[in-house]
Amino acid sequence: MIRVLDADAARAALPALAEILSDCVNGGASVGFMMPFSPGDALPYWSRVSSEVEAGSTILLAAEHRGEIVGTVQLGMAQMPNQPHRADIKKLLVHRKARGLGLARQLMESARSEARRRGKALLCLDTATGSEAEAIYAHLGWEKAGIIPNYALFPDGRYCATTLFYKGI
Repeated sequence: MIRVLDADAARAALPALAEILSDCVNGGASVGFMMPFSPGDALPYWSRVSSEVEAGSTILLAAEHRGEIVGTVQLGMAQMPNQPHRADIKKLLVHRKARGLGLARQLMESARSEARRRGKALLCLDTATGSEAEAIYAHLGWEKAGIIPNYALFPDGRYCATTLFYKGI
């Protein structure tokens, strides 16, 4: 089940969201944080996201499996005035214990539907080159725009190239 979380629901889900982010970072996902990374380390990030949800600049979607939030993705809605038609996909995260259930695909399809419902016509994202996520986006029909070498770091400190993708809605 995929649902959009409002600010109150996001705040109530902080422990689950923090656990997902911690699990992904400690599993090697290049999503902005370095190891070691505990759920407690993730709480300030998710508190900020909750405030962005409240302000309307971020749409937060959550995937539930057996009554537990195990995946999430965000739509960055706050764009410059010349980009009202665009949104950014941010932090597609699925806890390792829930992978293989199709939740990433469901989250991405729900994010696309939500963006379309809100009048967006183009989605953009970036992901670690060579990652499982890169393969997922390609499989879901996203168009590769290019690769930026040494764009970020993996959580263990190694350099990471980043692949940029886009998809019309």
